[in-house]
Amino acid sequence: MIVQAQDKETVAAAASQHPSLSVKGGRSKTALVGNPPVVLDVSGLRGVLEYEPDEFTFTALAGTPIREINTLLAQHGQYLPFDPLLVDKGATLGGTVAANSNGSGRYRYGGVRDFILGVQFVDGRGQLVRGGGKVVKNAAGFDLPKLMVGSLGQLGILVELTFKVFPQPPAYATLKADLPDLNTALETIYRLFTSPLELDALDLTLPGTLWLRQGGSEETLRPRLEQLRQFVGGGDILNGDEDAAIWHTARELAWVPAKNTLVKVPLTPKRIPALQIALAPYELTVRYSAGGNVAWIAWPASLDILDALLKKQGLRGLVLLGEPIAQPLLGVPLDAIFAGRVRQALDPQQKFVQGR
Repeated sequence: MIVQAQDKETVAAAASQHPSLSVKGGRSKTALVGNPPVVLDVSGLRGVLEYEPDEFTFTALAGTPIREINTLLAQHGQYLPFDPLLVDKGATLGGTVAANSNGSGRYRYGGVRDFILGVQFVDGRGQLVRGGGKVVKNAAGFDLPKLMVGSLGQLGILVELTFKVFPQPPAYATLKADLPDLNTALETIYRLFTSPLELDALDLTLPGTLWLRQGGSEETLRPRLEQLRQFVGGGDILNGDEDAAIWHTARELAWVPAKNTLVKVPLTPKRIPALQIALAPYELTVRYSAGGNVAWIAWPASLDILDALLKKQGLRGLVLLGEPIAQPLLGVPLDAIFAGRVRQALDPQQKFVQGR
């Protein structure tokens, strides 16, 4: 059964009436679409409610496509620096928050949780709950907005969100540096962490290619990129359409082979070598983003194998793309005690957990 939600009242009524339900919006993250008795379609809950370009903030309904947000912000030379994923596939603002969906551009300024200011959501009792505020300096009350980031819809149904935004660089360019091997690439990443060089994105593809993006004025980009090239020991500078195509492919996850499941794994660069050794027996496409702090694993086999592998590595993962899965979290489990207390407060009847 699918319930169409055009407004907040419909969402609240659905949460009150049904014992189990999940939410769908743009359906860009295919693995996260569950199969509960009731699916609440919030794709009609869309639109920008407030936008103050001079204040660098906006408020929009949760079903608003990111594409529409990006278009509006671009008209004022602004953008979402955490680089939301799957924009062309219809990703929405609410789904981006619920899945903590950051792209490569999060490297410099941080992820979703660093830009969200306020939320309004419907809890398991069907009540509208508001947390945070609509201005950057408003920090009163419990930090519900950050709690909802990565919650996967298990704590409530997002209906309205407020974000801060930044001025967008007028131009970008990318340095592609093919280094001899993984260890050399990681050593270069460590040196970049402590250097004065400013990067907008830093991705790693195997066996040892670094993708380093810088943004700024046309006049300053070229000398900065030359300095960066000297620092890493060479590479090719890509501008204009070439630069845009590289990061569009990363943002839309277009590099993932067909029929593969995509799993997001948070980690640190120092854990990459051990993970690569564990993954070596399998023929995989793996990409590391955010300076090696996120692994994207395109997995062609049984998820049970990857689940056991991640547990052995002390890591956890989120299944983002692939066939719908009832339990998208793999590897080491989250803190069940804390999570249970939060769910008990916001969803005492576990309506959203069952829907998950």
